[in-house]
Order: sequence, then structure tokens, then C-alpha cells
Amino acid sequence: MGEYIPSPAQWVREQVELYEGSGGTEGLTLRDTGLPVIVVTHVGNKTGAIRKTPLMRVADGNGYVLVGSQGGAPKNPVWVYNLRANPAVTIRDATSVQEMRAREVADDSERARLWALAVAAYPPYADYQNKTARRIPVFRAEPSA
Repeated sequence: MGEYIPSPAQWVREQVELYEGSGGTEGLTLRDTGLPVIVVTHVGNKTGAIRKTPLMRVADGNGYVLVGSQGGAPKNPVWVYNLRANPAVTIRDATSVQEMRAREVADDSERARLWALAVAAYPPYADYQNKTARRIPVFRAEPSA
């Protein structure tokens, strides 16, 4: 694996440092929302470097739903391309750390079900989809073993 390169976004760097530095006992919510987040560790598709991204915690059975919303921006977040190129991820959910595999959801009925879970966990996702012409990517992270 490559070396860890922290995010260029200060709030992301700080959240990941607090979350991981505390062993998953602090920094568990997204900024001022009070809503839970997980930290997804993935490999950069161009650099091969290790990247870490806090995402909304949307649990689905033994896995997680990962939503590439980027606040409804016109472009996907970089991590979407990373997961498409290398689906092996590590997910930290508080003190639990698990190796997983992320797959982009293409099936419309499965995507609709997962999207509903995501919007229930974080209602602004619906607004984000309305703000952008792109179809927001949805991934399901599942245990590797």
C-alpha cells in the first residue's frame, strides 16, 4: 500500500485525525449536524496513496451505503473514482474497523432501496440530487470475507 496523504480539506483532515487518533471514541459526527459518520480508507486511483474520507453512516445489514453526493456539486467526489478503480476499503465505525469491498449499485430497485435508507439517515441527500444533473453514485460496502 502507498503512503497516507491527508485530504486537502482542513475539516476532513481534522475529523479523520480526531476520529482515528481517539481510537473511534471522538469525532464521530459530521461537523455541527450531530449525525454519525464512518471513515472510509481507500486507495487513490492515480497516486496509489492511502486516502481517508468521512462519510455519513448509513448502515444496511452487515454493510454500509456510501453516497457520492458532494453536496450536489456537478462532479463526483474523487473517492468515487478511487472505489471504482480499487473497491477494497477499510471502514471505521466508531471503535469497529472492518475490511470491506465496495461495489457501485447499478440495479435500479436495489439502488432505490439503498437511496431511501440514505435519505432517511441524512435528508439533505434528496436536495443534493435535485441540485445536480448527475445521478449521484451509490455504493454498498460489504464484508470482504
